[in-house]
Amino acid sequence: MRLFKNMSWKPYLLSGSLFSIFLFSACGPAKPAAAPAAPAPQATAPALPATPAPSTTQPSAASVHGQRVQQLLKQVDAAFAEGNADYRQGKLPEAKVQFDHAVDLMLRSGLDIKGDPQLDDEFERIVDSVNALEMEALKQGNGFAPQEEPSPADVASEVTFKVDPNFVAKARAELATTKSDLPLVMNDYVASFINFFANTQKGHYTLLHSFQRAGRYKPMIQRVLAEEGVPQDLIYLAVAESGFQPRAVNRSSGAGGMWQFMPYGNYGLTRNGYVDERFDPEKSTRAYARYMKFLYDQLGDWYLAMAAYDHGAGNIQRAVQRTGYADFWELYKRHELPQETENYVPEILAAIIIANHPKQYGFDDMPLDPPVLTDTVTVDYSVDLRLVSDLVGTPVDELEALNPSLLRMVTPPDMSFDLHLPPGTASVFEQRIAQIPEDKRDSWRYHHVAEGDTLASVAHEYHASVAELAAANQLSATESLDGVEGLVVPVARTSAERTVLYVVRRGDTLVTIADRFGVSLTDLRRWNRIRGIHVAAGRRLRVAAPAPVHRRSTRHRRTSSTAHRSTNTARATHKTSASETHHTSTKTRKKTTRSRKSTAKE
Repeated sequence: MRLFKNMSWKPYLLSGSLFSIFLFSACGPAKPAAAPAAPAPQATAPALPATPAPSTTQPSAASVHGQRVQQLLKQVDAAFAEGNADYRQGKLPEAKVQFDHAVDLMLRSGLDIKGDPQLDDEFERIVDSVNALEMEALKQGNGFAPQEEPSPADVASEVTFKVDPNFVAKARAELATTKSDLPLVMNDYVASFINFFANTQKGHYTLLHSFQRAGRYKPMIQRVLAEEGVPQDLIYLAVAESGFQPRAVNRSSGAGGMWQFMPYGNYGLTRNGYVDERFDPEKSTRAYARYMKFLYDQLGDWYLAMAAYDHGAGNIQRAVQRTGYADFWELYKRHELPQETENYVPEILAAIIIANHPKQYGFDDMPLDPPVLTDTVTVDYSVDLRLVSDLVGTPVDELEALNPSLLRMVTPPDMSFDLHLPPGTASVFEQRIAQIPEDKRDSWRYHHVAEGDTLASVAHEYHASVAELAAANQLSATESLDGVEGLVVPVARTSAERTVLYVVRRGDTLVTIADRFGVSLTDLRRWNRIRGIHVAAGRRLRVAAPAPVHRRSTRHRRTSSTAHRSTNTARATHKTSASETHHTSTKTRKKTTRSRKSTAKE
């Protein structure tokens, strides 16, 4: 659920064709979220006082504040109640919108939530209630977020290696007309995977969906592979790694992105509290192509290079030295490789052969998703995606999908970032963003003036001051908006924005989350009252210290290098795991993936 959508610090994550929508936790320490047996009770805020008789005396500041608080609580309760009703009817998308709106009302109110006990209690109540509903939904599926689809490799564990000889003969005949820039072979192992993908329902539909998603990125991947001088058919390693889902995360290892890079290792990909370029389709593809070229230069064989991508170059080199065979199939027959790596190469070869002969294997009805097209603007300042949405007239969801490497709703403040926009909107963005001071682009908004709008109505909508709104747009406070196309809106930051929260995704552990946000594992556990390293998907975690308003800076606002220096505990955990898996042969995805990634420095 995309909760807190008006907070500049909110992280989001997307997964393939379905967007993973994150939640956030309450501002206080995390509380156990038991699934409620009945709808959460509504706040017992007192009703608004009756309208007083006209008076010549001005109301006190405290009285005005109290009225604003009561009005806000009434609106928040109404939104939450409507969302709860939708939830109970199974209308999860509609419930998500109303829950978003409830918290949105509070965060955009301009009131000091933490400084007002009544507002703070209401904020905690709403967030805890939604958390309980989310955990209840998680028991039935994936909460308010869409289900992430397994990759073809994830479902291929059901493959057996007894196939009809007639099927193998047919596959060999097809191989003779297969055009590939990789050397292809046909044997019982490859034929078994072809049979699984072609003739079983689970295998067929998983590979079909993977091929369809590939349409979004295929032109880009082909261009990058050509520029880096590696075979074009290496695109199909994404079938085994992620099924072309750029936000995929491996639950066991923490590997992430379309090419499943680990959260450590020097691959030329930036990772900090704002950005994780493992999830950037183009940048991660370039890192993948260069790494594959590095492995080929080390091993001299593309099959061994593919095996090394899964199991680690060092492990493959040692297997070659033990046996004297620099040949993948010999290593396979001698059981020198983990089972996962044994399956890894033939399932990729099967995908290549099927992709070259889709009709023969029942993939003739395979409309590809359209390619992702964007305008790209490089920014070196923080800009909130909600402001970008205002400026270019594009829903925030679409902007998130175009920028999957962003962990929050705001671009990083201390580095340049390639902001991807819908085609044809770059010039509009640059023209309108210039009207907003650079240091305000992570909080201010832009309003397209509609018929009937006045400065007062716009200020009320955004909880801004009429005088400040007029001044920001070089207008008088009583001036008409006739002929005005849009207004920049000076929205004040609230103290609530200082709390940074993150919703755990499938595949996350406390180690990977601590590393991502540049905090120590010890602090992350303490802030959230958690032991161990495992945490349930859907839980909202504090990823920065619960700081008072007067604190100098938040823990997440730092450069990539600083973030890495501050992760000693998490790094130590990573290095221990990587070292252990580097020297231990195993059949699990967790260890082979870590081992393979640790070889980048070899």
